[in-house]
Amino acid sequence: MSARPMDIAPARPVRLPDSGLGRGWEAATMMGLTVLILSVGLVSLYSASSVYALRQDLPDTYYVLRQAGGAGFGMCLLLFCAWMPYRMWEHFAWPLIGVSSFMLLLCVLPWTYGIAPEIKGARRWLQLGVTIQPSEIAKIAIVVWTATMAIRKASHFQSLWRGLAPFFAVWTVVIGLVLLGPDLSTAMVIALLGVLVVFAAGARVAHFVFLGALVSPLLYFQLQVGFRMERLRIFLDPLADPSGAGYQVKQSLVAFGSGGLSGVGIGEGRQKYGFLPEAHNDFIFAMIGEEWGFLGVLALVAAYACFVLVGFRIASRAPDLFGELLAIGFTSLIAIQAILHMAVGLALAPATGLALPLVSYGRSNLVITLIAIGILISIARAAPGGKASRA
Repeated sequence: MSARPMDIAPARPVRLPDSGLGRGWEAATMMGLTVLILSVGLVSLYSASSVYALRQDLPDTYYVLRQAGGAGFGMCLLLFCAWMPYRMWEHFAWPLIGVSSFMLLLCVLPWTYGIAPEIKGARRWLQLGVTIQPSEIAKIAIVVWTATMAIRKASHFQSLWRGLAPFFAVWTVVIGLVLLGPDLSTAMVIALLGVLVVFAAGARVAHFVFLGALVSPLLYFQLQVGFRMERLRIFLDPLADPSGAGYQVKQSLVAFGSGGLSGVGIGEGRQKYGFLPEAHNDFIFAMIGEEWGFLGVLALVAAYACFVLVGFRIASRAPDLFGELLAIGFTSLIAIQAILHMAVGLALAPATGLALPLVSYGRSNLVITLIAIGILISIARAAPGGKASRA
């Protein structure tokens, strides 16, 4: 009996269909995970912020609608960055560093309180019709600039002064301005991003050890500042001051414990009623733990893990070293912030104030995260076999 057409093995390996974002599955998966996590974030943000808004005599949807507006704007930028060839970012390296440094400087000058007011003891925002957090722009700037210069300095990495010293000089300016905010956690994230990109480009570990020894006294001095030392003390002993400095951490753990396996239900959390400060921002992961339970937390962690794995796969398939370094930097940006935010909520790290990417309230962080994802998708599109690589 002759074989039917469907019984005949295909002549070529079966491939996933064209996604429209580029051949293969990386770009489409990245986009799908972004929409999924962002949707979960908006639902969780409404639940976490509704009571907080009402207590300020604002509509219960105030914060979620502002975040949704930022998400819409950010998605437009994501699509634009996904369409734009990622190699064009090389031309923006120095302008990005210059603009972000200037904006950071405006935040700390003594005569700029009109546009950079002190909020909760820090000057981290510029109010220029819309509120902008320049340190978020600095994260994009440091990755793009470091990747660009790493390509040009690759042949000098064996020399500390000709190879790594120029990077250290520029990093010091940006990080120093962020520290004046003061914002130690963001400064450390920016420093780590720069180090990771240069290390991936071939810099020597011994040079980083030497430079780390140089800056360790500065880090020690920064940790001696009152509130930072208190946070470190509470991290080492969360129950040392349960009604004072350790209150947030204690309530965060209470939220996770209350959630159990499947959570108390979306919108049914109790910590948002004034028990857990910054439930819509710094501790939104704890609110998810309370309302979605262990299973919900596990699903969210799995989504971030998939996101990071796809991001590093995009890096491994990048057409050139510049694309690889950008992909490593932006994937690490999202991974570091997610890990630290979750660790703080579980009392596994000192309180940092870092947002949970795509979930925590904060439009500057949200827009910058979506731009980073757009660049990742652009790199995926340019991978061998992708549409952009055939253009």
